[in-house]
This record gives sequence, structure tokens and C-alpha cells, in this order.
Amino acid sequence: MTESPNIELAVPGTQPDYYYPPYVSSMARSPRMPLVPLSATLTELTGPRFGHSLMRDSDNDLTSQHAGDPLGERIYVHGRVLDEDGRPIRNALVEIWQANAAGRYRHKVDTWDAPLDPNFTGSGKALTDEHGSYCFKTIKPGPYPWKNPLQALDPIFNSIPDEAARLRLVSTLDMPRSEPNYALAFAFDIVLRGRGETPFEVKHR
Repeated sequence: MTESPNIELAVPGTQPDYYYPPYVSSMARSPRMPLVPLSATLTELTGPRFGHSLMRDSDNDLTSQHAGDPLGERIYVHGRVLDEDGRPIRNALVEIWQANAAGRYRHKVDTWDAPLDPNFTGSGKALTDEHGSYCFKTIKPGPYPWKNPLQALDPIFNSIPDEAARLRLVSTLDMPRSEPNYALAFAFDIVLRGRGETPFEVKHR
């Protein structure tokens, strides 16, 4: 995938490095040799395409995917997917994967001594509408117990050198969208390119 000449690239320091030793997983996943450019295939140039027919009603509601209610505090997470000029990206697929209320992921590698919730898988997806908007109903995740659950001490969070870019990874409380006595709402926009780009772990450079 190549960038168009008129696209403003992200400012250096606003994206995480492939190799960042405090984030231990990056040491095994980062490339050791120069990347090999590959020509785009027809499939990559024309797709993939996602449509409403591939979505289920419960895909963006992580609290209703099982027979019972999951444990924890209900929340809404909503926002918009935008390009570098603030224009909405329509019909974009947004996926989330999160820990449960006890801070544990439903994954075989997560061996944290905390209970799994039989009524909470932790994964969901949504398509953006004509305004680029998406919304998830879910459970507030518990702190992930990796010695240091606080953001100021988190090596993954701090793999992004620029403080302003790190803050673009933090949602903001949205009281007008909250439902009294039911669920708080949090806003989180996703910007795909440009100086205000949301930091991503995988980055074309």
C-alpha cells in the first residue's frame, strides 16, 4: 500500500516503533531485515469489502451475545472514523477486543488468576454509518494486571514518544450520550492518516 503524494504523513514520534524493548512482545515481532516491497494484487486493490449483510444485530452489543448478562459496569463507546481532512469514512469495519470486568482476556495465553465471565467474550464489531459514526455497548474492562496497569507506567502506552499522540488513545467521558442509572458513554474518534492520526501498532514507513 502506498501513500498518495497529497496525503500528509504522521509526525515522527507520534507512532510506536516496531522495536521497543520495554514492550517485550515487540522484540520478537519487529523485523530484523529490510522490508520487501510487494506489488498489490487485484484482490488488494478492489477489496475486501464489508457490508451490512455480514453483521449480526448483537455484534456491536457485547452485553447481549450470551444467555445471561455479563458482570461489570455497562458503558457505551462511540465515535467517528475520519480521514486526514476530517471527512467521514463510511461503511468502515471497526472491531474491538477487550478484557472483562476482572481484567482478563478470553485467550489461551492469558493466565492471569482472575475469573472468566461465561457471558462475556470481549469481542465485537460495527460498521460506520453515513457520518462515519460507530457505537459499541460493552462492559468497562478491569485493569490488566501486567505489574503496572496505570497508563503512566505502561510500556505499550509509552512506546509512543509524543505525549499528544498518546492522549489520542484515551477516550473522553461523554455525559450527554450517557444514560442515567444505566451506562456512562465515552467518545473515541479514529483518524486514519495525517498529523492527527490515531497511533497504530502496524505502520507503513
